Parts: sequence; structure tokens; C-alpha cells
Amino acid sequence: MPKCPKCNKEVYFAEKKTSLGKDWHNFCLKCEKCNKTLTPGSHAEHEGKPYCNQPCYSALFGPGGYGRGGGESHKFD
Repeated sequence: MPKCPKCNKEVYFAEKKTSLGKDWHNFCLKCEKCNKTLTPGSHAEHEGKPYCNQPCYSALFGPGGYGRGGGESHKFD
């Protein structure tokens, strides 16, 4: 039985979601930053961990800041 990379418990066929080459529980496949539930194939990955595409992955690992520049630019720390 494969183990979920998030909780390290067994993942049964009826409850598995396959993403990043691993089998996850549906409730364990969440963004590392904001905890939003993710859908396989519609999220980003960094160092083996899932992130939602917007805004978390872009803000954490994309070009510095986003927005129109100046005072309106944002960057998560």
C-alpha cells in the first residue's frame, strides 16, 4: 500500500489522488502556504511540495513582487 507524503498513512485506491508522482489522500493534497485544497495537475510544485499557482507559487518563487510596481507591488515573506 502506498503512503501519503503529507500524513504518512496508507492511501487506499478509493481515496487516492495522484500528483507529483505520488499518491495522496484527497484532504492531504493542499497548498503548503495557504492550505487551499488542490486538484491534481492544476497546481505548481517546489522541492516536492505542492503550491497553488496563484497567488502562492508566484509570490514565493516567481519574480520579485507583483502588481503594477511601486507601492502597489506585493511580496510574501
